[in-house]
Amino acid sequence: MLYHLFQYLEKIFVFPGSHLFNYISFRTGLAFIMALLLSTMLGRRIINYLQKKQIGETIRDLGLEGQMKKKGTPTMGGIIIIIAILLPTFLLANLTNTYVILMLITTVWLGLIGFLDDYIKVFRKNKEGLSGRFKIVGQVGLGLIVGMTMYLSQDVVIRENKEVKGKTERVVKVLYSKHDVKSTKTTIPFVKNNNLNYADAFKWTDRPQRYGWILFVLVAIFIVTAISNGANLTDGLDGLATGSSAIMGVILGILAYVSGNINYSGYLNIMYLPGTGELLIFAGAFIGATIGFLWYNAYPAQVFMGDTGSLTLGGLIAVFAIAIRKELLIPILCGVFIVENLSVVLQVSYFKFTKRRFGEGKRIFKMTPLHHHYQKQGNAGIQAIFQRPIQAMPESRIVIRFWIVGIILAAITIITLKIR
Repeated sequence: MLYHLFQYLEKIFVFPGSHLFNYISFRTGLAFIMALLLSTMLGRRIINYLQKKQIGETIRDLGLEGQMKKKGTPTMGGIIIIIAILLPTFLLANLTNTYVILMLITTVWLGLIGFLDDYIKVFRKNKEGLSGRFKIVGQVGLGLIVGMTMYLSQDVVIRENKEVKGKTERVVKVLYSKHDVKSTKTTIPFVKNNNLNYADAFKWTDRPQRYGWILFVLVAIFIVTAISNGANLTDGLDGLATGSSAIMGVILGILAYVSGNINYSGYLNIMYLPGTGELLIFAGAFIGATIGFLWYNAYPAQVFMGDTGSLTLGGLIAVFAIAIRKELLIPILCGVFIVENLSVVLQVSYFKFTKRRFGEGKRIFKMTPLHHHYQKQGNAGIQAIFQRPIQAMPESRIVIRFWIVGIILAAITIITLKIR
């Protein structure tokens, strides 16, 4: 809203300083600071309110060190993150930008699903929370909205990079067409051309573009569902999901900026995506909100984000990557979330398979999601393929090591733009 106000003031009254709001970097910095202050200052008030209303976490005794000390810690703290993201974005972003609108819809949509899940757990005293079926329906619905919006909106366009080579076959410059086009192309890592067209899978049909968009929508649905659930599973240790999300947010912000700036896109030889630069303001708010929340969520946590926060953070990361056509980089960037997800899937599948075949279920890990594997003693009487480490690791060490892995994956994500 401030963006539109200062646009008006500059146009009508030539208001001093109003031109600063034309700069994405300036508004991003403001969004980051505002979100950081909101999440830290407002966070304390919300935590006190949650404590007063006795909205605390119910803990199952899984035999993990320090686990029962967390009983009664305020939950549903994801409300802090959501407010700290929404308010700066509303004030500082261009609210007519399709990409920004998509991110706002995602925040509210998944925030409501997560809030409903936490509400059932806390107030209805139902440990199962919202039925998994309804969560999946909500995630699939959001993926459908995102995919269809990108298909139907005339503002969601690209300009493909065209290489101009010299005599030595070395690329001397990158050119872009003068006109924006609707396309099913996306970025693929480690490939020379760096672009993948979903429609190429349907060249044998009479309507490859239409079927390509159908495939794109299905991919969007899968990614939104997988990453939001992955973030939800990762939120099991103090600060783990919050810090990991902040790292991913930084990289997505960088990718949005270079993709939305024709000069940087040309330098990196990637697709130019008009309008995606505006997503940097949202990324600034996202990073500020997660770092600010980490003030209270770091070990030992004073508040948990609950599904209100974890589902929202995972969904935002997924939709952001889809919006800037970097969804195929998610297996690298979101490696922590994906491994946490896979550890549960593999554990359950292997247990069911061995029980059916041998009459006794066996495990791959001592416990899942994966971060709990490191909290469990190796000689705890659990027959698992992987018993190491023998000694249980302190929670804070596990979290920091997962962050380090996340930083390494983030660096690899960036350099994939040049490694082809």
